[in-house]
Amino acid sequence: MTRSQHRKGLKHAAFAAGAALTVVAAVAGSAPGAGAAPASPAGTPKLKLVAASKAVTADRYEGNSGVYLDLGTYVTVDNAPLELKVTRKSYKDPIVAQQILRNGTKVTTKTLPAGLVKDFSGLPDFLEVSIKNAAGAEVQKSTSNFCLNNASGRLRPDAPATSHYPQSCSTNPFTLGSVWGVEKGWAANTSAFDYDRPLDLAAGEYTVKVAVAKKYRDLFGIPDDRPTIALTVREISDGGEGGGGGGAGLTAHSATGTGSGHGHASHDMAGMAGMEGMEGMAGMGGGHHYGPRGADAPTPSALSHALEARGLTPRPGDGAGHTDGSRIAPALKAAGKRPTGRAGVAADVPKPDLRSLPAWDIAVTDGEDGDVAGKDYLAFSANVWNAGPAPLVVDGFRKPGADLMDSYQYFYDAKGKQVGYAPAGTMEWDPRIGHEHWHFTDFASYRLLAADQKEIVKSGKEAFCLANTDAIDYTVKNANWHPYNTDLSTACGQQNSISVREVLDVGSGDTYTQYRPGQSFDITGLPNGTYYIQVVANPANRLQETNTKNNVSLRKVVLGGTEGARTVSVPPVGLINAP
Repeated sequence: MTRSQHRKGLKHAAFAAGAALTVVAAVAGSAPGAGAAPASPAGTPKLKLVAASKAVTADRYEGNSGVYLDLGTYVTVDNAPLELKVTRKSYKDPIVAQQILRNGTKVTTKTLPAGLVKDFSGLPDFLEVSIKNAAGAEVQKSTSNFCLNNASGRLRPDAPATSHYPQSCSTNPFTLGSVWGVEKGWAANTSAFDYDRPLDLAAGEYTVKVAVAKKYRDLFGIPDDRPTIALTVREISDGGEGGGGGGAGLTAHSATGTGSGHGHASHDMAGMAGMEGMEGMAGMGGGHHYGPRGADAPTPSALSHALEARGLTPRPGDGAGHTDGSRIAPALKAAGKRPTGRAGVAADVPKPDLRSLPAWDIAVTDGEDGDVAGKDYLAFSANVWNAGPAPLVVDGFRKPGADLMDSYQYFYDAKGKQVGYAPAGTMEWDPRIGHEHWHFTDFASYRLLAADQKEIVKSGKEAFCLANTDAIDYTVKNANWHPYNTDLSTACGQQNSISVREVLDVGSGDTYTQYRPGQSFDITGLPNGTYYIQVVANPANRLQETNTKNNVSLRKVVLGGTEGARTVSVPPVGLINAP
């Protein structure tokens, strides 16, 4: 129920030197509401599996459980964009995937076979991989998923300069809707990094053959090409002997996501997202704590490998002596001064719609990450997301010498012009390891309820630095497929900041994972039985929304065991079995 064991082996993990396509990579920042793909004069996309290089090198570090491969294989897309819309009506309904076909102004849809897409991480079992040793014996045979949003760059100069589509696929278990796509004239990397299952390959020479699974070749009309790649696995000692050259070091990846917070997942660039604590993944350093709840970093999302090669991956996040507030995007800069004049906004002005997701990643721990050793804690992950149609924009302003900032919510019309504001509580500096930035208070609260779902057994009030860690539903109106602040490159600020701006964009959510300080209830001495974890968005109603009736979510948990050896079982939510 925790995610520690497979994280510990990442300290010295390295990717293969997957050769990048000779393409021009670009990242598109877009205004909120950039959701509809551009029209294409063509009809059906033309797909092809290619290998960027005939040979790659992977480094296996001493003490690691295996090798993480980027084989440098790509699906190229031409003639028309490849676009999929993936949704579910509720957690009781299965996922439905549709291909969107654009021919000029005409848009048609083709529903993919039922059950083909099982979650929002990509097309399952898309790539088939066979690895043979120098003697010709097959030593590994596996399949991997394909996230279309892992676009790596253009194939030619006349292709669209930027990718319109999101930059990763969400793996948040409670995602509701995603859009996957590859622009015409672009390529997407098909290599999947599975941090739970590194390949156990000894140092030596191998031959790798890759192919697209027949069901996808038939579905999308992909030729049966089977690129062959020479793979060299090198053994690297803890001192670094034998390294250099081909191995691309494990770099910080940022969500949807996916997903995955402060972060989940996001496991996605918007998804994944990038999240609080990304410094933990970049070399696994930064002085942060790595305990039984998992390393102080989220599961990384699929990131454009061409961006990695060009050094455009996110810099490590907040940590001792530094914060990502130094990299504030123009749209995320706080106003020059606190608002003046009469506060208020018209009823018809677009506003955000904050919604809470059921808790997940639930486990019993015994005094980690700021908790008291020797006690039993019920840890969990939680997410509040914005269903729109407007982003949540909150500025904080500090009076000289004050420990708190005064917060204000800003409102904009359909053209992006500010048309009002309202006081929205305060922001406070959080000095705890894993936070170390300004938190907006009263954004959410957590409560442990008795079996009657009414009596509050435990209560926790949490303040948050807002970030778009997970892409929860990119099919809602005005969803922004390219939010800026996916990895705390927002203005979460430094301790001496005088103002900050925090934004939760439409379609995205902010995950705080179970290893964050404050993400637990002390259950020492609590009787065994049924309880509910309640996550409440906007608990004090200090934020103006379009709807406040969807701010509360519940997750049933059943506590058992004995003191010091407590257990927890978590029933599924509809079809979602994500304990």
